[in-house]
Amino acid sequence: MKYGWLRVSVFALECAFGAALAPANAQEVPVSERTLKNGMKVLVQSDHSIPNVALYIFYRIGSRNERPGTTGLSHFFEHMMFNGAKKYGPGELDKVMESSGGSNNAYTSQNVTVYQDWFPKSALPTIFDIEADRIQNLTFDPKKIESEREVVASERRLSVENENGGILDEQLWATAFLAHPYQWPVIGWMSDIEHWSIEDLKHHFEMGYSPSNATMVVVGDVTPEEIFRLCEKTMESIPAHAPPPAVTTVEPPQMGERRLVVHKQAELPLLMIGYHVPQTNHADFYANNILRTILFQGESSRMYQRLVDKDQIALDVTSTMQPAFDPTLVIIVAQPKLGVDPPKCEKAIYEELEKIKTATITDQELEKAKNIRLMEFYHQMRTINGRANTIGTYEVFLGSYQKLFDAAKNYAAVTREDVQRVAKAYFGPNNRTVATLLPENAEPTKP
Repeated sequence: MKYGWLRVSVFALECAFGAALAPANAQEVPVSERTLKNGMKVLVQSDHSIPNVALYIFYRIGSRNERPGTTGLSHFFEHMMFNGAKKYGPGELDKVMESSGGSNNAYTSQNVTVYQDWFPKSALPTIFDIEADRIQNLTFDPKKIESEREVVASERRLSVENENGGILDEQLWATAFLAHPYQWPVIGWMSDIEHWSIEDLKHHFEMGYSPSNATMVVVGDVTPEEIFRLCEKTMESIPAHAPPPAVTTVEPPQMGERRLVVHKQAELPLLMIGYHVPQTNHADFYANNILRTILFQGESSRMYQRLVDKDQIALDVTSTMQPAFDPTLVIIVAQPKLGVDPPKCEKAIYEELEKIKTATITDQELEKAKNIRLMEFYHQMRTINGRANTIGTYEVFLGSYQKLFDAAKNYAAVTREDVQRVAKAYFGPNNRTVATLLPENAEPTKP
């Protein structure tokens, strides 16, 4: 058994912009680690403050592990995993979970599929029994498959084809990536959803849901010893399979701006700009987050002050960057006001990006951004649910949960020179893809 030490602290801002963060009520608790004989990695953190448990299972299978013809399968199995197995048949999983006082959920991304359980400690054996059953004995009932296929198709129509942000985001990724599988949507293309075969499903499940392709994180009113005993009893005998083939395709460097326009019925136009940036475990991860915080976080951020308050040309402007195994995108989203052409928002965004590359970043701005990031980090670490998700995310995306221990130090070490360096490296015109949604019948305008 291996141990890492996780310091859980509650931080408070010392002043309006927080020149420093002060720890209070610090408490050290161990994270215990074991790898089962079938390759499943298990991380456990005890927290006896409440009699509840959060259990996360991260499977390293997402849309990047699909191919043309099978896009959307990872998301499909997120649905199928709740539809019955050998011991807990159709509809039984949720009934047993709820009767035990628990609840569950799941999510799929380009990189992982994650299953979440929250329950009282008394339900621990039942939850492990449920998880072991559906990993090993998922039912491939043709009627259930066709039912869920239609559910997923309906979800695609609702969240992508009939949703302005969804369709524009899909088009942006499809244009920004020429070679890498990040180019296709997590939910899948409709033609693929309609034509998955039973052989496609069984192959995808076998390679994705192998215990050796999974990391389990348990946080709450438990001891490592009882969790490891339960794992040996319920999980360790599940056979391992060959993992998904390695994704070896590397997206070639973008050599010039790419643009696309979507015409769709809408009340307002919408603007999205994607910039290629490195994967999550890259050394620039922390500097990139500080840069995005200065530019986009809150109403006092540079972009909000410029586009919303000063120029009054946008209703909102934000930025997103999801955890990723491979080089990915930072996406800027701006909602122009009624009557404002998207190029006006574009121009203002580019001007602010150029300013941060060359003009002075004040000490106040830098410290405020660090404080915001640290406060978000420690806020998430206060709950057993947030801790389970964060421990798993660091383990899976950054290579080890132990890198959590350096997060505060790494944010504190970011300098204004680091921020300006990443701004220059990644936020240039040749590295961007611009997607604009124009209300039906509107004519595209040049930026």
